[in-house]
Amino acid sequence: MTEYEFGLGFQSDKSASEYGRLGRLAEEHGFDVVTVFHDLLYQPAFFPLLVIALNTERVRLGPACLNPFTLHPVEIAGQTAALDLASGGRAYLGLTRGAWLDALGLDQTRPLTALREAVEVIYRLLRGDRRGFSGARFSLAPDAGLNYEPLRPDPPLLIGTWGERTAGFAGEVAQEVKLGGSANPDMVAVARERIGNDGVGIVLGAVTVVDEDGERARARARAEVAMYMEVVAAHDPTVTLPDDLLAEIRQCLASRDREGAGALIPDEVLDRFAFSGTPEQVGAQVEGVLRAGARRIEFGVPQGLTTEHGIELLGTRVLPAARRTAAGLPARPAS
Repeated sequence: MTEYEFGLGFQSDKSASEYGRLGRLAEEHGFDVVTVFHDLLYQPAFFPLLVIALNTERVRLGPACLNPFTLHPVEIAGQTAALDLASGGRAYLGLTRGAWLDALGLDQTRPLTALREAVEVIYRLLRGDRRGFSGARFSLAPDAGLNYEPLRPDPPLLIGTWGERTAGFAGEVAQEVKLGGSANPDMVAVARERIGNDGVGIVLGAVTVVDEDGERARARARAEVAMYMEVVAAHDPTVTLPDDLLAEIRQCLASRDREGAGALIPDEVLDRFAFSGTPEQVGAQVEGVLRAGARRIEFGVPQGLTTEHGIELLGTRVLPAARRTAAGLPARPAS
């Protein structure tokens, strides 16, 4: 991985042809990483990632994030190995404990144990370790292993979390930790303390809307952020929301008034949970996050008022300034 990276995050709701085109756009505009979200009841991230892999040559690729409750570690290992092969060694693995799984009736007890054991099983399989493993949630019989040779035994691991204990675990095993839904520079120091390992890169990924019309961009970002404000804000100890804000947002969303819900979000709150506005405004946010110590920024959907124009503005007007900022920052330990 390069010292500082900039990537795009896509939802898995598009066609194969669209993903091929978006992957090529990402490379043409100089992005380092392309992520596809693996959200519940959307298309599995593996499908668009394979399409993007076959239409690109340089960008790193991975899901954000798979979980060991809806996908067994054996299947995660196989998908990771397949993506790594298809991309010529550019895959990373994104794992998380999972969210919004209550409706599925799954046993989600001891989630950190499940995540820890999943990492153990996945990487034993990828490394060809056939000694067997017996855990509380997952096991491998002695001599069990993949019936093919993975391209790499150790694809980089990203763990997505807002939790203290999971961040501490990530500090032991991962190369990156992602705070999903955050553009908040103040959270970088909090995450760093929780991780306890300066060699682990911190990734901030959030809704992004950039356009020459900054007000329209920010209005769109507000509507997008309102949908998950309650979930993410509850995890950020550095943010104090105005009294009754969440209740008023919930009331608007119950009436399917996303724009009205978004209009309730103050500017200073929006800037903690989204990159939005003109290229200059987004660039200032990016600089703040980099100076706070983030190693990668992931510009999430919808990127702009249209995705294509958003990617173009990010690539031509935000990234050059961001790379100049990154070039002037101290080198950080490699994981």
